[in-house]
Amino acid sequence: METLLLTKKEVEKILTMEDTIKAVEHAFEMHGRGLVQMPPKVYLTFDKGDLRAMPAYLEGKAGIKWVNSHPDNPKIGLPTVMALLIYNDPETGFPLAVMDAMHITNMRTGAAGGIAAKYLARRDSEVFGFVGCGMQAYTQFIALSTLFEIERVKVYDINEKSARKFVEFCERSGVEAKTESIEVVCDCDVLTTTTPSRKPVVKQDWVVEGVHINAIGADAPGKQELDEKILLRAKIVVDDIEQALHSGEINVAVGKGILKAENIHATIGEIIVGKKSGRESEDEITIFDSTGLAIQDISTASVVYKRAVENGIGTIIKFFI
Repeated sequence: METLLLTKKEVEKILTMEDTIKAVEHAFEMHGRGLVQMPPKVYLTFDKGDLRAMPAYLEGKAGIKWVNSHPDNPKIGLPTVMALLIYNDPETGFPLAVMDAMHITNMRTGAAGGIAAKYLARRDSEVFGFVGCGMQAYTQFIALSTLFEIERVKVYDINEKSARKFVEFCERSGVEAKTESIEVVCDCDVLTTTTPSRKPVVKQDWVVEGVHINAIGADAPGKQELDEKILLRAKIVVDDIEQALHSGEINVAVGKGILKAENIHATIGEIIVGKKSGRESEDEITIFDSTGLAIQDISTASVVYKRAVENGIGTIIKFFI
């Protein structure tokens, strides 16, 4: 048997947002039905970042992603997040593919935000706010614009250059966009936060009734982007309860005793399969706490592998001869 090696450029060539949304929504559905194996993330924590091991299995697809988060890396010319994924045959354990997973990580996280908004945001949502304009903001925008008719985008980033660059990207996509103060950005229909903050950057007084919030940035213990009081006002939906309690947007509030596990309304998978309700009124505030699940990676990697084989993309290597 042969192993397929796929570079970042090859994965980028293969993977579309439409395919990613389908793969991630399917992964959430399987999670909602209890048909996945996904041990908790394993962390190695360092002074300047961390490494995480993320294994998963669903519907005959298996593998593991090894990914870092080092916020200071751009200062030395490296990405904040780098990832490698091994895609295995569950029947034999053979590594069918080894692929760069940076693009997979960005795309599947963006897809998760789009899917959450599909089920939790008001269908007439037109104004979209973005707090944080790093790489993840771009795939969040791409996924949301795939599923919604975006009329206007409001943008805030502590780095003005990053904010202007993201505005230009939105405008090239045919959407009106403008940098604003963070308070003005939060006055929107769908708010996406993608910062690495360890203290709230969005205050409760800025959040309007009926907004849906995709809280993307908090993905490790101690991280948070939202004022805890917002959590108490909102319907909270998570990708996975155990991961969210440990390392999602809610982890700090739970650690302080402000929030309890029973305050979580549902997982996004439970809403997709109809076990729990999504948005129930125009005025309710909804929050999607995205920690990033290994099943998202493996489901997306299965699409990448299939497309690569179909189109003869990648390099064949033989590990075991």
